[in-house]
Amino acid sequence: MKWTWFHRLGSPKWFFEKSGKWLPWLVWVSIGLLTTGVVWGLAFAPPDYQQGNSYRIIFIHVPSAFLAQACYVTMAIAGAVGLIWKMKLADMAAKCCAPIGASFTILALLTGAIWGKPTWGTWWEWDARLTSMLILLFLYLGFIALENAIDNVQTAAKACAVLALVGLVNIPIIKYSVEWWNTLHQPATLKLTEKPSMAPEMLVPLLICIAGFYCFFLVVFLYRLRNEILWRERRTQWVRLWMKRFQ
Repeated sequence: MKWTWFHRLGSPKWFFEKSGKWLPWLVWVSIGLLTTGVVWGLAFAPPDYQQGNSYRIIFIHVPSAFLAQACYVTMAIAGAVGLIWKMKLADMAAKCCAPIGASFTILALLTGAIWGKPTWGTWWEWDARLTSMLILLFLYLGFIALENAIDNVQTAAKACAVLALVGLVNIPIIKYSVEWWNTLHQPATLKLTEKPSMAPEMLVPLLICIAGFYCFFLVVFLYRLRNEILWRERRTQWVRLWMKRFQ
């Protein structure tokens, strides 16, 4: 098996040049998907027979919750790659994921609270799903604080990678908390192993919103990663040549 692609992916210069070509497409795809999904979900999807129109926050809440967990898994994988293969691009990727993941976690917690008030009668409950999501936010904040507290870039990357891998145990707890414990939170809306219980006119805009959120994450992630590459590689010849084009 050839690993040429893997070694190319680890090259900051190669990745910077390639990602510059991917970004415009991703921006337009994310705008199209988010506009279609959000407008369809908020304005044209039918009201729920039990929750009425209050359920519509699902089109923001569920994609945010998915991405909050996906960002952390991505961050942990990047941390592991950085530890094992000493790939500096992986360290940069882990660092760039943390604030994005924290933002999606905050959005998931806020939209969950807004949804919980009319549905459960309370903004917050020390429920297993809610508590494990709050722990996820603390893990993100801990990663960011640790990265900022250590001046040496390589030492900071190693310490943060270990923290990300240790915190990975929280992800299955979030996912299966509604099955392991008697929880206030409703079971998962979407499962790969079961047929969705949602009506197609609700499910389709939700899936479009999820795809749009993932594309939006990629756009923000690539912008942050490209900035990080320019900063860390600022003394290299290729960055100096690239910067001269804008002077």
